[in-house]
Amino acid sequence: MTQGTRLVVDAVTMRFGGLTAVDGVSFTAEPGDITAVIGPNGAGKTTLFNCITGFYRASSGRIMLGETALHRLPGHRIALAGVARTFQNIRLFGGMTCLENLLVAQHRRLMAASWFGIGAVLGLSRYPAAEREAVERARAWLEATDLLDRADDAAGSLPYGAQRRLEIARAMCTGPRLLCLDEPAAGLNPRESAALSQLVRAIRDGTAAGADPCSVLLIEHDMGVVMGISDKIVVLDHGARIAMGTPAEIRADPNVIAAYLGEDEPA
Repeated sequence: MTQGTRLVVDAVTMRFGGLTAVDGVSFTAEPGDITAVIGPNGAGKTTLFNCITGFYRASSGRIMLGETALHRLPGHRIALAGVARTFQNIRLFGGMTCLENLLVAQHRRLMAASWFGIGAVLGLSRYPAAEREAVERARAWLEATDLLDRADDAAGSLPYGAQRRLEIARAMCTGPRLLCLDEPAAGLNPRESAALSQLVRAIRDGTAAGADPCSVLLIEHDMGVVMGISDKIVVLDHGARIAMGTPAEIRADPNVIAAYLGEDEPA
């Protein structure tokens, strides 16, 4: 993430009729941090993500990425502002190859290089050079996610954990300033979770695929992953924020223990 750019979620509320799914939530995700959002099922985590990434328009409140008011933008403009995401349920193009999935993520850059087709008609297109750059970027992310040897395989043929990594690679091919990961460790075994943690740290630090550092906003139920990689944790319960702090602070917070992690049984 560009230094000096932060995500500010300010008093965000999301209502569906008489149901308040997110209730006045505020927090900041600092530049270059991994910020986790945790809470029990139904706490409003994914709804909040959907507000940040433009799938929903918040009922009230502000969402700022630097000077950009995300809450005022349609979804496609939020992506152009530098926000990328993955989903709880993998949404790859299963019949396309891994490489093709990563090229699709760069379609706007490729179209702009051909002046959205006009340059190609006039023979002035910069498309060939842009296409080479896109392929190089895609191959760099395939290598970073340990998928280079599967570049020409259909995405749908990959094992589940590999599909998770490919979806992250696709998101990163858009060149985001903020990467939003919705339960990326869901369904992974311990070895895959450890590899995922290493990948997310590398994305945060700018040591993956030659990309710039990128802030990460993470929803995750795997507490081993959350506590191991997060700089800050925001805890939601029934749509409201009940705690925020470092992993050590959250681990010791009685409200979190009661609402999410579970209270100890009496002796």
